[in-house]
Amino acid sequence: MSFSKNVKEELFSLIPKSRHCMVAELAGIFLMQGLDEFKTISDDALSRKVFTLLDKTLNIGKGVTLLSVEDYKDIRQMLKLSEGDTQIDDIVLQQTCCKRSFIRGVFLAAGSLSDPNKGYHFEIVCATKEQGTQVAKVMNTFDVGAKMVTRNGKYVVYLKEGAQIVEILRVMEAAHSVMELENIRVVKEVRGTINRKVNCETANISKTVNTAVRQIEDIKLIDEKLGLDNLPAQLQDIAQVRLDYPDLPLGSLGQYLDPPLGKSGVNHRLKKLAKIAEELR
Repeated sequence: MSFSKNVKEELFSLIPKSRHCMVAELAGIFLMQGLDEFKTISDDALSRKVFTLLDKTLNIGKGVTLLSVEDYKDIRQMLKLSEGDTQIDDIVLQQTCCKRSFIRGVFLAAGSLSDPNKGYHFEIVCATKEQGTQVAKVMNTFDVGAKMVTRNGKYVVYLKEGAQIVEILRVMEAAHSVMELENIRVVKEVRGTINRKVNCETANISKTVNTAVRQIEDIKLIDEKLGLDNLPAQLQDIAQVRLDYPDLPLGSLGQYLDPPLGKSGVNHRLKKLAKIAEELR
């Protein structure tokens, strides 16, 4: 099962304690799906939750499988919805807990999550700009940084950072999914850190090798055209050490001189050799 489906399974089983929160969750579902989608109950998990919430808020009965005309009227009145409404009345979303439930309902009806092992992406697809604007506004009361774009005539409210998605899952009270995502994020961050260090070390090694190769080429050119014996003693010493220890970095080369020399001193002498080699070319 995908991560997105796992999150929804967790949220399907979550029933708010307060009636006003149940109403807010129903409002989110009906805003995204419309009332006509739930004329009769089915085996679909979303439908089952809708009928469970309707039974708890309007007492339609646990065995009800068909909504009556009166049920529709009661639902519209409860949700403050009229025909053609594309937004939920703010009175339904006054309390913070109700905003949480509304976001949960919206996500269950029209949301999805990418596999966090591959990338971070949370989105809710809205039919109208008004819906998208309201959904983003409610989400951003929790400082998650939700944004909206248009795609194929739809309005998509989305989050693209791991921390944002963790927070919205926490807002929706998907506690198990929060822990699962946090574990994935930790593993990915550790891997990323290791990869960066390996890449950095590889780059440093490559740089050291390339520098050493160039220095040895300079020394061999000088020996061929001028002769190392004709160099000042200090340059002869560093040239021989470089030839004897081609793999060592500059800081270590100086330890083989008598007296030992620091990295800057070694670098200074090798630059003199490079200058001589350039003149000989």
